[in-house]
Amino acid sequence: MESIKENLDFFIPMMEGIAGQFGDSCEVVLHDHSQGLESSIVAIINGHVTGRQVGDPSSNLGLEVLRGSDVNGDRHNYFTQTRDGKTLRSTSVYIRNGNKHVIGALCINLDISDILLAEKTLNKIVGRPDAAPARPQEVNEVFVKDVNELLDYLIAECMTLINVPVINMTKQDKLNAIKFFDDKGVFLIKKSGEKICEFLNISKYTLYAYLGEVRGENPVIDG
Repeated sequence: MESIKENLDFFIPMMEGIAGQFGDSCEVVLHDHSQGLESSIVAIINGHVTGRQVGDPSSNLGLEVLRGSDVNGDRHNYFTQTRDGKTLRSTSVYIRNGNKHVIGALCINLDISDILLAEKTLNKIVGRPDAAPARPQEVNEVFVKDVNELLDYLIAECMTLINVPVINMTKQDKLNAIKFFDDKGVFLIKKSGEKICEFLNISKYTLYAYLGEVRGENPVIDG
């Protein structure tokens, strides 16, 4: 398969079938990365689950796959949470062309918040209030309607990781920050460099020099 858009007649019935099987608490999303990460969603059913619509951006996991930081890509049956507190059981399958390059993704997000509440109630009724069945790994995936929200989320995550106020950051701290952003695929987003420069209080020249340094493309420089 070389194009998502040319195969919508294949994908849409599949999405409708998945959503029909699990009901209106099941969001099914189709991403076309040729549309740009800033507006990769080309089809969505039950978008109220995460509050997204056609034209909204990829999640942070999509960025990592396209950057190559997440080699395996596909994730099955993982837990994540929306910003409004819903618990989702999710699967993300990446679609590749004949050259094995990722061109899109089909994602399923099932809101199981009510199921977990019912489970807790039933455990109390049968006398097992502390029962906790094994669950799949929880993954930090953020669902946003605007790519700037995604950048803000990753900047906040970076600040937590570096744990040094920007004004007190050494060159090495800033290199570590840029490596974090690069691994997360931030620089795949159009004009993201401007926001990162503003955040780190550096020039575009310094950003590109530091980026080359963390990628092993440039010799070490002072700055």
